[in-house]
Amino acid sequence: MHKYISFLYWPVALIYSAVIRLRNWLFDKKILKSVSFNFPIICVGNLALGGTGKTPMTEYLVELLQHNFKLATLSRGYRRKTRGFTTANESTTALDIGDEPMQFYKKYPRLTVAVGEERIVAVPLILQEHPEIDAIILDDALQHRKIEAGLNILLTDYNNLFVRDKMFPVGELRDEKASARRANIIVVTKADPHLSYTEKEKIIKEISPLSFQKLFFSANDYAVPEHIYSHEKLVGMHETHCLAISGIADPKPFYSYVNATADSVSELTYKDHHIFSSRDLDTIKTTFDKIDKKSKIILTTQKDAMRLLKFKEELRDFPIYALPVKHKFLFNEGEAFDDAVVKFLTTFVYND
Repeated sequence: MHKYISFLYWPVALIYSAVIRLRNWLFDKKILKSVSFNFPIICVGNLALGGTGKTPMTEYLVELLQHNFKLATLSRGYRRKTRGFTTANESTTALDIGDEPMQFYKKYPRLTVAVGEERIVAVPLILQEHPEIDAIILDDALQHRKIEAGLNILLTDYNNLFVRDKMFPVGELRDEKASARRANIIVVTKADPHLSYTEKEKIIKEISPLSFQKLFFSANDYAVPEHIYSHEKLVGMHETHCLAISGIADPKPFYSYVNATADSVSELTYKDHHIFSSRDLDTIKTTFDKIDKKSKIILTTQKDAMRLLKFKEELRDFPIYALPVKHKFLFNEGEAFDDAVVKFLTTFVYND
């Protein structure tokens, strides 16, 4: 951000920071009430506005736990066209529940996927409708102080650590840095896959986790792209031109991967959670048709694919693929992370 524009934003940032600090103080002093349920709840969140890898982390947890536990995810359902509490079913679309919940539902048939603005209302409704559930994963809810989760997982981007960031709108923080103390686990995401031990120790010292907090590092791990309708796997991109489409908070890692993998790349970038329109569809098709290459594809993120599914009739014959992304824990610490999560669930004490 230009220094003069940043200077103009500082008064807004100071006011916003004061409001957030007051709110947190009221919760800390029990003036505003938090509710803890007699039930295992895992919260995945961050202190920034977005782009730290919350969706891949939620999926990581589902894949880790789903074979031994019956799970539900609960999200706000950002930018959906409905309101209130609902659970996904076979007729649900991304417009009904949001792109991330739709992605969960499409990928994990055994998972109960719920959305609701008021999470404190939604949790009892999930348990009432699905008494078989063993645990609930709250997606993007660390700042949601009305619910006190049993396990809080805080994500922070390696390229913009929360300890280096500033409060919005000067920086990307939507919550104060001190809120990191509520986390049981901190994960530095999108790290350099070849991160050195020296740099690791430097970051640990900078974040300075509390004695009870576990700190991990993960890198983006991209899987083989799949056609968004037929689910056919894409075989190689090294000799292919790629029209890369993104409407996510932080598209830089996506574009970086595509540029390093494809022969040549053109980009169409939209704002985070963009709802694609018929005009956007025309732009995508026209842009793709104008690419004068023998081998060419369209590649998008899994989130964006959920919002493009509605154009099946128009796009089914196009080579349009989604790129899956996962967390890959560094320094051989993935097992330690897994153990910490599983231990929370297996040792959870229910009160009579």
